[in-house]
Amino acid sequence: MYAIIQTGGKQVRVAEGDIIRTDLVDLEAGADVTFDQVVLASTGSDIKVGAPTLSGATVTGTVVRQAKDKKILVFRYKAKKRVRKLNGHRQRFAEVKITKISL
Repeated sequence: MYAIIQTGGKQVRVAEGDIIRTDLVDLEAGADVTFDQVVLASTGSDIKVGAPTLSGATVTGTVVRQAKDKKILVFRYKAKKRVRKLNGHRQRFAEVKITKISL
């Protein structure tokens, strides 16, 4: 059994027991989170597709940890003008372990 959920502007394929990385959620580690925007759900041979989402379908998970990703460097410059700008960015994320898919 698997489902495709929409979180943080992205669609993610999940199954029970998976650990996914999502955008930051305002919950502490160990708290339960519910994703109610289920786009597609499959139970073996039966596939249900929402238009745009399935009504009544939810995916429940537990927040494992919240952290920051690796630093990326953004360097902008203008050639021959001595204009240079270096910025760094670390994206925050949450790891969620999927515990239950209910249709």
